[in-house]
Amino acid sequence: MNAEERYLFDLQGFLVVPNALDSSVLKALNATLDQKLAERVDRESGTHRFMDLLEWGGAYLDLIDHDPIVSYLDQIVGARFRLDHVYLDIIRQGLSPIGATLHGGAVPSNPTMYFRHHNGEFENGLTVVAYNLANVNPDDGGFACVPGSHKANFQFPDGWKDLNEPHPCVQRVTGPAGAAIIFTEALTHGPLPWRADHERRTIFYKYS
Repeated sequence: MNAEERYLFDLQGFLVVPNALDSSVLKALNATLDQKLAERVDRESGTHRFMDLLEWGGAYLDLIDHDPIVSYLDQIVGARFRLDHVYLDIIRQGLSPIGATLHGGAVPSNPTMYFRHHNGEFENGLTVVAYNLANVNPDDGGFACVPGSHKANFQFPDGWKDLNEPHPCVQRVTGPAGAAIIFTEALTHGPLPWRADHERRTIFYKYS
């Protein structure tokens, strides 16, 4: 994590890491996911959330301390970071498993989801690494947030939370397959409706 990345994470509350997954890892993750989809999910289902990724073994276990991400977690969460929980969302069209609503944020205060910077070091509660297993283009939907809201002093307005009609302060965060978005849960964030012709495939590994 270089000086520019530290500045952006402090400023925005999130950071995009390109090529966090190389082609071989991406291929292995998608191959296992294809198998699980065929076994468990109806082809007509628009969305599904998998919670048992660690039982899939292989590349999914290796992501716990994935080398390209460890240095970021060391600085953002701390050298004794631990995996809190994981899941994977498939969205074929429309809303995610949690709808299209912004959530999180620095206010009201939450003892498990916080952001601080003290004596040159980050102090974060629950922190997320979201890996794109498929491309996310500007008009597709997917992850959105309010940059800087992790340091807000006032509660995010309820009338601005609906991502079916995003407020102008909301930023879409895109990236190709293999990119990772690292963000603090103190950031106001949520899923835009998915409008692409291909599936949204996103893995969430959450650390504390």
